[in-house]
Amino acid sequence: MAQILISDPTLRDGNHAVQHRLNEEQIRRYAAAANAARVAIVEVGHGNGLGASSLQVGEALLSDADMLRIAREELSDVKLGAFGIPGFATMRRDLDVAIDAGADVFRVGAHCTEADLTERHITYLREQEREVYGVLMMCHMATPDRLVEEARKMESYGAQGVIVMDSAGAFLTHDLQDRIARLVEGTQIAIGFHGHNNLCLAVANSVAAVNAGATILDGTARGFGAGAGNTELEVLVAVLAELGHDTGIDLYKVLDAADLAEEELVKQLPHTDSVGIVSGLAGVFSGYSKPVRRIARDFGVDPRDVFFALGRREVIAGQEDVILEVAMALRDAVEDQRIEQQDDEIREAEEARS
Repeated sequence: MAQILISDPTLRDGNHAVQHRLNEEQIRRYAAAANAARVAIVEVGHGNGLGASSLQVGEALLSDADMLRIAREELSDVKLGAFGIPGFATMRRDLDVAIDAGADVFRVGAHCTEADLTERHITYLREQEREVYGVLMMCHMATPDRLVEEARKMESYGAQGVIVMDSAGAFLTHDLQDRIARLVEGTQIAIGFHGHNNLCLAVANSVAAVNAGATILDGTARGFGAGAGNTELEVLVAVLAELGHDTGIDLYKVLDAADLAEEELVKQLPHTDSVGIVSGLAGVFSGYSKPVRRIARDFGVDPRDVFFALGRREVIAGQEDVILEVAMALRDAVEDQRIEQQDDEIREAEEARS
C-alpha cells in the first residue's frame, strides 16, 4: 500500500469559516495538537493565502507573519506550510515574510487554466531552496487534457508536485479519478488532491484519488472550512489506515486534535445543507457561501438561484463583486415578473367586466 503525505490546512482553509479571525491561542493550541499527531504539514494563514487580508475578501485578525510565527513555535516535529495566490501574494513582500517566519513548504495556486501565473513565484521559492507545490484550483472546470497541460507547466517551473483542488466540491468520483490518473501518467511529479464536501464525497473522492495514483491528500479537523467544509482529516486518516495506507499519523492524537478543533475553533460544524448542495452542483467556489447567503438575504432572493446563476457565468474565486450583480439582476427579474403578473390580473379583470 502507498505512503500518503497528509497536509492539514485547518489553520488556513478553516479561517474562511470564522471570517479569518483565528487568534493566537487558537493557532497555538491546534498547531501543538497537530504536531503531537505527527501530521506531515500544517498549513497556516488567511483563508485566501499570503497577502490576501483585505476589505474585499476579509481582514484577518493577525498578520501572515504572526500566524506563521505562532504556529512555527509549536511545530517541532512537522513542517510549516504557507499558501499563496499570485495577485494576492507578492514575491518580495509576502513570500519573503513567510520564509523569514520559518515556512518550510509553499503551495502556489492559480485557476486551473492559468498555471502561467505561478511561474515567477514557484521559480523564486525553488531558488530559496523551499519545498514547493503547484495548486490548480476549481479543477472541475478543466478537461483532463487541459489539467495535464497546466500541471506540466508547473512541473517545468520547478514544482515538486501538483495539487488538484476541488474548490467547489463539485467532483463526482469517476470524474476525479480520471483526472488524477491522467495527471499521474502525464507528469513526473507527485499528484495530490484537496477536497470539499458539498456533495458529501470528500473522503470517498480522496480514496479514489489514491487509487488513481495520488500520494498527497489534504484534510482539515472536523472538515473546518468554507461552506460545507473540507475533507474531514480524522475520518480520512482512519479510512486510509483501514485500507492499509501509511500516513505516519497517530490516530488517537489526530482524533484528539479534531476534538480540540470542535471545542475551540469551530463556531458551527460544517455541514451539507440545501445551499451547499446547490453550490456543489453549480460548481461555484465554496468560499462564496457566506457572502451569497448574506447578499441573497439583503436582496430578498433565493441563494440557490444566485449559486446557479454564478455557475452559469463560470465565476471563479476573486470575483465577489459578481455576487452583488447577480443578486440585483435576480431581484429585478422577480420584480418585473410581479409587475407583469399584476398587469395580467388587471387586464383579465377589465375583460371580465366588459
